[in-house]
Amino acid sequence: MSTTPVIELRGLRKQFSRSPDLAYKLMKALGQAPELPTVHAVNTVDLSIAAGEVVGLVGESGCGKSTLGRMVAGLIRPSAGQVLYKGRDVAGLGPKDRLDYTLGVQMIFQDPQASLNPKQKLHQILGEALHVHKLAPRQDIPARVDQALAEVGLAAEYRDRLPHQISGGQRQRIGIARALMVQPDFLVCDEPVAALDVSIQAQVINLFMDLRSRHGFTYLFISHDLGVVRHISDRVAIMYLGRIVEMAPTAEIFSHAAHPYTQALLAEMPDVQRRRREFAPIQGEIPSPLKPPPGCTFHPRCPLATDICRQAAPALQTIGTGHQAACHHIRPLDTTP
Repeated sequence: MSTTPVIELRGLRKQFSRSPDLAYKLMKALGQAPELPTVHAVNTVDLSIAAGEVVGLVGESGCGKSTLGRMVAGLIRPSAGQVLYKGRDVAGLGPKDRLDYTLGVQMIFQDPQASLNPKQKLHQILGEALHVHKLAPRQDIPARVDQALAEVGLAAEYRDRLPHQISGGQRQRIGIARALMVQPDFLVCDEPVAALDVSIQAQVINLFMDLRSRHGFTYLFISHDLGVVRHISDRVAIMYLGRIVEMAPTAEIFSHAAHPYTQALLAEMPDVQRRRREFAPIQGEIPSPLKPPPGCTFHPRCPLATDICRQAAPALQTIGTGHQAACHHIRPLDTTP
C-alpha cells in the first residue's frame, strides 16, 4: 500500500483583497492611495491526510477552516503554498490529471438547499456530472442514480422530486449522493450536519461512517462541534485565526489537550458528567483577520500570554507521539511508561 498522503498541504496561505478600482489607481498614481484592506484567511498551514483517514478540522467561526477546505477541493486558488494530491502539486497538473483530481476530491457543503439547483429534479442533479464528463453511457445513468440514492438511504421514488420537496436531512443525503456519483476517494465535508436537527445529525454522521467502512473514503471533516468531531475523526486539527495551533490523535486531544485555546474549547463542551460546573466562555472576541495581532494570534485572549507571545509567532512543535502544538509555554509531554 502506498504511504503517499492523499492530500498534503505545504505552507498554504490565502489572502483576500479588494480589486483596485479606477479611483484607487488614480490615487496611487498621485501617491495618495491608502493600503488596500487584506483578509488573512489562511496563514501557512501544513497538513497531510493519509488514505482512509478522517481528520477533523475544528475552530470558531471566521478562523478560516471553510476557506482551507475550499482550497483542498480546488474551488479557491491559494495565494501561496502547495496542495498536493497523491504526491503531485495540483497547480502543475495537466488536463487529464487535473480532471482526475477534480473528480477524486469532492466537497459536501454546509447548506444543502443552497448547493442544489432548485429548478432541477434530483435525478438531473445526480446524473449531471456523469453526463458532462462522459463517465457513463446515457442509458446507464438512471441505474447509477438509483444506486447512489440507495447508498445514502433514499428510495428510487425520490429521483423525480425537486429539492424543495424533500427535508433538510434528505437534501444533505442528496449532496452526499452527488459526490458519490463520480467515485471520489477524498471528501471535504464542510459543516455537513450544522444545519440539521440533532436527531438527523446522528443519522447523517452514521451515514458518513458507513460509507467510509464500505468504500474506504478519506475525509477532511470541518466542524465547530467537538462532539461530532470526536465521534467520527481519527485525528483532530485545531485552527485559530488562519493557523493550526494543535494537532493530535482524537483521544489525545480530548485527554491531553496542550494549547490554551484547545483547552478552552473543551471546557465549553456540554458534558452530562459535569452538569454542575460553572460555564466560563473564552474571554474576548476573535481578532479581525483584516489585522491579525502580532506574535501568537491567540495572545489577546490567552491567560498565559507573556511578552514573548506578543512578539513572536510560535511554530508547531512535537510534544508527544503524533501530537503537535504551537505555544511558547508548552513543553514536550512525558511519554515514558
